[in-house]
Amino acid sequence: MQKDEELLIALRRVIRAIDIRSRQLNKEAGLTGPQLIVMQNIASKPGIMVRQVADNINLSPATVTSILDRLEVKGLVKRVRSTDDKRRVGVFLTDEGQSMLEKAPLPFQEHFINRFSQLELWEQSQMVATMQRIASMMDAESIDAAPVLEIGNLEDKE
Repeated sequence: MQKDEELLIALRRVIRAIDIRSRQLNKEAGLTGPQLIVMQNIASKPGIMVRQVADNINLSPATVTSILDRLEVKGLVKRVRSTDDKRRVGVFLTDEGQSMLEKAPLPFQEHFINRFSQLELWEQSQMVATMQRIASMMDAESIDAAPVLEIGNLEDKE
């Protein structure tokens, strides 16, 4: 097998692993990876503002708002307007949301980060440089992407 074929197979395996893990998370917890990450962020700081969540997880406020809309419909989060400043809306987990979060498996990127952080610094740097080069070779360096391992549009996931 030629080296380019080996690389393409490895890339396809990564894409498939992300897809399989995303489906598994949705089946087991009824959540997408981005929804789980948003909920974890809210749990770490109850009353957090949408803009802060967006900044913390490197997604746009519009994307986070869309994710929150879906979580609110499911009864997992609630938004509470500040009595001091009506422009400020804090986000909280509901009891059901807290319970679901406690039962949910780690998002795929946390699993990956746990393993990645065990590598030597030189190997981490080498992997980052290699993946950045691959993105460049695929003309993908200008594509906006958050550090969320999820296939498809983050806003449209149920």
